[in-house]
Order: sequence, then structure tokens, then C-alpha cells
Amino acid sequence: MSTRPAHASLPLLYIRSRALPLTLATLTGIVLVATWAAHWLQDQPYFDHTARVPVVVLAPLLASAAIGTSLHAHSDELDRTAVGRWWPRRLLHLLALTVPAAGALAAAVPGHPEAFGVPAMVRNLLGATGVAAAAAALLGARLSWLPMTVYGGAVYLAAPRTPGGAAAVWAWPMQPGPQEAAWAVAVTAYAAGAALLAVRGARPERG
Repeated sequence: MSTRPAHASLPLLYIRSRALPLTLATLTGIVLVATWAAHWLQDQPYFDHTARVPVVVLAPLLASAAIGTSLHAHSDELDRTAVGRWWPRRLLHLLALTVPAAGALAAAVPGHPEAFGVPAMVRNLLGATGVAAAAAALLGARLSWLPMTVYGGAVYLAAPRTPGGAAAVWAWPMQPGPQEAAWAVAVTAYAAGAALLAVRGARPERG
């Protein structure tokens, strides 16, 4: 008969119920593909740093989709009846995936941080993950990828080539790294999404 305290197995149960190993494997695959694409683009003749825009937009978008989907709870009824506060666990869950994903994706983009490099990659991951977290709380984790995918696709097609101005706010994923307004929008999105998720949790889903 096991003498291990019941609370000692709670972290393991949480990890299994959220399929976090699968999420980590997915994020690893995204990072590897982003690394290959960024280096391949840099090795092309007449390389221009704007050529990395698809990488710094698409990789954070895919990573945020994986993180948002991992917020799904297979037993939300049991979660609501469990003893203890859930908001620290939800916040820790989000941070535990966001921080390593940001670090790994930052390492995937070589050189020239002032253009579409590390700052743009980290900023886009924060903003996209914040939107995914808010969508998980409002729509459910299984659909958390949808709002940012639609918005990101629209911005990718409609954003002006000249950075700054009003576009730094509404087209923040398409801005170079140093754009302060784009950073403000992304950080605000992450903070708001994380707070909403921590308070409400992912919306219960059926089926």
C-alpha cells in the first residue's frame, strides 16, 4: 500500500490531465521548424531582414495555438469541486509554457535584433499567447487558436510596409522589434489574457 501523500501526486495528475507532454513535444517541433526556416532564409542570396516576417509571425501563432489548446480541462466538474484555489495553477501553467517557448523561439532567430529578430519574436509570442488565453476563457480551449489565427492572417495581408504610426497598434505582429506601441499592445494582451484565464479558467466544453 502506497504511503505517499495524496497531495504529492497532484502535480503529476494535473500534467497528465492537460496533456502537457504532448504540448511540449509540439512546441519543440515548432521551434525546430522555425530555426530551420530562419537560417534557410538568412542563407538565401540578396537576403533582406523582412524576409523573416513569416517566421516571426507564424511561429508564435502556432506556439500560442499549442499553449491555448493545452488549457483544456477534461474534467472541469472535478476541478470546480477540488479543494484549494485554482488561479495560481492556471497562471503557473501558462507561464511554464510561455517562458521556455519564448526563450527557444528567440534562439531560433539569428542576428539583427533591431529588425525582425529576437524582440519581434518574443513580443509576438506574448501577444498571441495572451489572445489565446483570453479565447480559452471565453470560447473554450479547443477554439482558443481561432481568434488570433483570423486576426494574424488579416494583419499579415493588410499591414502597410512602412512600420510605425497607427499600424504599430493594430498591426503589431508585423512591426519590427523596437516598436514601443507594438510592445505595449502585446504585453497588455498577455497580461489581460493571463488574468482572465486565471480568474475564470478555460470555458467548460462538452463533447
